[in-house]
Amino acid sequence: MASRVHEDASGEGGLLLSRGRFRARRAAGPEDLSKAQALRALAFFGPGAAPDADPLDVRCRHVLIEDESGLPLACFRYLWLETSAEIGGSYSAQFYDLSKLEGFGGPLIELGRFCTRPGMVDPDVLRLAWGAIAALVDRGGARLLFGCASFAGTDPARYAPAFGFLRARHAAPARWQIGVKAGEVVRFASGSVDARGGLKLIPPLLRTYLGMGGWVSDHAVVDRQMNTLHVFTGVETAAIPPARTRALRAIAG
Repeated sequence: MASRVHEDASGEGGLLLSRGRFRARRAAGPEDLSKAQALRALAFFGPGAAPDADPLDVRCRHVLIEDESGLPLACFRYLWLETSAEIGGSYSAQFYDLSKLEGFGGPLIELGRFCTRPGMVDPDVLRLAWGAIAALVDRGGARLLFGCASFAGTDPARYAPAFGFLRARHAAPARWQIGVKAGEVVRFASGSVDARGGLKLIPPLLRTYLGMGGWVSDHAVVDRQMNTLHVFTGVETAAIPPARTRALRAIAG
């Protein structure tokens, strides 16, 4: 199914991509932001939860993936940083020491609050979301895509094989090593690696990052408010495998 790309240089509202009966567009105003916050609350906390909102929402741009009726099926927010010297103002910097990344260069894009409507199973929705991300990265020439990838719950024991796999196979390069900042963290243990078992426990979003050559911090942060364990994840766009780049750009048009 073909996608269509829609140019939008304003950064406020506007259609980014369409694919069949789905469309990805930038949020335009408080009503759209409320839609994103409501979907996030449903996805992260369940029916009846208060809207998921935090102070960074006003600094971020938000993208909604909707069906033809306008029902939001997925959403994410992104923070555009023209230079890595600004990374201290990112969401991730609340939890991680990112001082080594201050010398990375720019531009950078922080992706966050990525979620889908519970029960949504159409793969075209996720393809469109990633096509929109690829378009945003390409248009601005972002050199690094980064964010926090979450594991559900706060029990680290259940994810020990995944954490061991991440430490052994996907640790951040030494020059970009992510430091500890949060008060409650889980260090990734070294030792034997159960690659198959570990990979099964890794959330789909993080698997996508890893498939693009992504790397992670050597510890997880225990986030009691969100009821998650999350790891810092970075993807250097120049290192994304060519086949994956071609696939994403095909979606983005």
